[in-house]
Amino acid sequence: MGSVSGNILVPIALLAFPPLVMTLFKKLGPRQATAIAFVFGWMFLPVANYDIFLIRNTKTAAICLSVLASAYLFDKERLSTFKFNAADMPMLLWCTASFFSSIANGDGPYDGLSTAMYQSVRWGIPYFIGRIYFKDVDSITILAITIFIGTVVYIPFCWYELIMSPQLHRLTYGFHQSDFLQTLRDGGGYRPMVYMDHGLMTAMWMVLGALLGAWLFFCGILPKQIMQIPSQYLLILLLFTTIMLRSVAAVSWLIIGLLVLYLSKKTKTAFLLIILILVPYLYIVTRTTGFWDGRNLSEAVSGNFSANRSQSLQFRFDNETILIEKARQGSFFGWGGYGRSRVYDETGKDISITDGLWIITYGTNGLYGLVVMVITIQLPLFLFFLRVKPELWTTKTWGNSAVMAVFLGIFMIDNLLNDMINPVYMLCGGSLTGMLLNSSTVLADNSEAVPFEADGKQNQTVYGTRFIASPSLKPSRFIG
Repeated sequence: MGSVSGNILVPIALLAFPPLVMTLFKKLGPRQATAIAFVFGWMFLPVANYDIFLIRNTKTAAICLSVLASAYLFDKERLSTFKFNAADMPMLLWCTASFFSSIANGDGPYDGLSTAMYQSVRWGIPYFIGRIYFKDVDSITILAITIFIGTVVYIPFCWYELIMSPQLHRLTYGFHQSDFLQTLRDGGGYRPMVYMDHGLMTAMWMVLGALLGAWLFFCGILPKQIMQIPSQYLLILLLFTTIMLRSVAAVSWLIIGLLVLYLSKKTKTAFLLIILILVPYLYIVTRTTGFWDGRNLSEAVSGNFSANRSQSLQFRFDNETILIEKARQGSFFGWGGYGRSRVYDETGKDISITDGLWIITYGTNGLYGLVVMVITIQLPLFLFFLRVKPELWTTKTWGNSAVMAVFLGIFMIDNLLNDMINPVYMLCGGSLTGMLLNSSTVLADNSEAVPFEADGKQNQTVYGTRFIASPSLKPSRFIG
């Protein structure tokens, strides 16, 4: 077992999580337990790492393996219902890309298997769980509203760190999960991290909750009350908190996401969705060919925001340039691990800094890995574009899916400059793929769907659970 910093609560939290998830499976049922495990596990488990055999036991591993074990013990029949589809092939290729990189660079099958397992835990297992547990209207609604509730729960924690500085992870688990200096903002103040890897990751998480809440409220799907508080008040507080997280990029993505959803619905065209799909390809091609160096963008940032932001952005572009040159020298499957994709000076000092997921992938897994990674993230979005008309984006069937599709497009673009992987996003990707592969759902909705009115007076989805009350049932103590 590898060493990890922190206090005794770190191993306690990671080791206590599996029995907790099993208890949730028995008490709440598999779907709701899975949604809660992913959302609240990601929000509150420590950012730590124990190496056990071939598996890096991170919080993602703790969540995924706990859910898989619980499903095997209490819901084995559902696991056996999974049927591999051609739409799952990109994920399979992406999870095994690091194996081919290891073999191509002479690291051997053990190293390849270890990295492939780590990749599968980060990406493949969340996707697989989403495919089998959240592939219909009722279950995807449970997932969407659980995410919204999770971000609402995060509000007081975010405000604590906005005021007192990002200290919750240190106070709870005994160490800072990231460089504290990166939380300091221009003009004073802090950017909260709470229990996530980085402040940008926390901000994007809150953006997803705000997008879901705003669009579901517009569609009439959002429960009227949560913990006896009107949902619209919680939504307003969530939107305000998201704006206050001191992340210009996150706020920009929130606005862009809402505009894409609303304008696509109003114009009955998915043109803006196509733009979200094409932007990563345009960026990657222009950067790898040297056609664009990013200076005009950094100059625009300097003129509209601050010189510090401009310098930081250009610094990323300059590092990307030298990393691109190094990646070109590698094989079709990249340089593999052990820092071979990085750039060193004549003394052996590492002079490169990697920020974007795409350039990390290009260096370690080569052109092969880069292509399958982008396709893996975007395929659910592309399938949604092909199969669901924009005028159906406010129906009870596709309202949740529309937000998840748009957010996956935003997530891919954001990872051109950042590396902020969240297993819940791949859970959403698997869920969206499962919905779109469910031909009965697609055919029924396209032939009979009735869009919600903005005031939410149309019939709502019937989903009765202890946490999410059906309109036909009496409201629960928590959600009405």
